[in-house]
Amino acid sequence: MFIQTEATPNPATLKFIPGSAVLPSGTREFRDAETAAGASPLAARLFEVEGVTGVFLGSDFISVTKSGGEWQHLKPALLGAIMEHYLSGAPAVTDLPEGDGHTAGEHTGEDGEIVQTIKELLDTRVRPAVAQDGGDIVFHGYEDGVVFLHMRGACSGCPSSTATLRHGIENLLRHFIPEVQEVRAV
Repeated sequence: MFIQTEATPNPATLKFIPGSAVLPSGTREFRDAETAAGASPLAARLFEVEGVTGVFLGSDFISVTKSGGEWQHLKPALLGAIMEHYLSGAPAVTDLPEGDGHTAGEHTGEDGEIVQTIKELLDTRVRPAVAQDGGDIVFHGYEDGVVFLHMRGACSGCPSSTATLRHGIENLLRHFIPEVQEVRAV
């Protein structure tokens, strides 16, 4: 098994591509070993490596966030943990939620059509781009012209996430949906 690694815009996060499926659908984020225990054998194994502070699982990649240290020292241990996991035959997660868990905040009435368009643009244009960087952006809500998004994986805590929100996503949504005035992270 050959596992590729890619840098992300977030210097504290590295993307691992194992060359086979990680999750059958959706994404999962684990911010500590306690939430990973019992829910994800893969994430739990990665949290055993000293310095790991976050694990994000996508359909075909794993993003690992560190608290300190150099990647050159952590990477071999992480590659070993990922390899051991795949050789064990255990699933990446043991508690898949209903659906893919990437949208929230259902809206009906006059905002329903706007929200549907926002979700469609996020799913078709934004989420694939941020997945390439080892992250995900989840719709959280829409109210009075403000779109609320939750940044996950490599996007969470990334120094360029504010620019991504303001100059990328906000401009895209405002172009297609004049009612959108602002995009905020939650």
